[in-house]
Amino acid sequence: QVQLVESGGGLVQAGGSLTLSCAASGNIFRVNTMAWYRQKTPGKLRELVAAISGGGSPSYADSVKGRFTISRDNAKNTALLHMSTLKPEDTAAYYCFANVWEFSGESTSTYWGQGTQVTVSS
Repeated sequence: QVQLVESGGGLVQAGGSLTLSCAASGNIFRVNTMAWYRQKTPGKLRELVAAISGGGSPSYADSVKGRFTISRDNAKNTALLHMSTLKPEDTAAYYCFANVWEFSGESTSTYWGQGTQVTVSS
């Protein structure tokens, strides 16, 4: 089993910045893609915000390009999402995602964090 623990959410004014952190721990041989999704309304689909491959290649949703930066530390199995120039429409619950090779695993498994709330006030 693998656990993803997120931190860093909170309340910020429009134009401000926040950095979210996601730490993976447990039965990890290698963490492949890590990503951040967000869900603006409970029950609605989560949308992909940013992803980063095991090799460090990032990709972003059009809505956050130029404002958000995803990074990772493979030695620590952590991923960061630095969010700047935040807008009220960025308000959402943000979830960490990881695709993981576990020890003795025959294939990769996917895991989600518990979510962290980001609220941007206007």
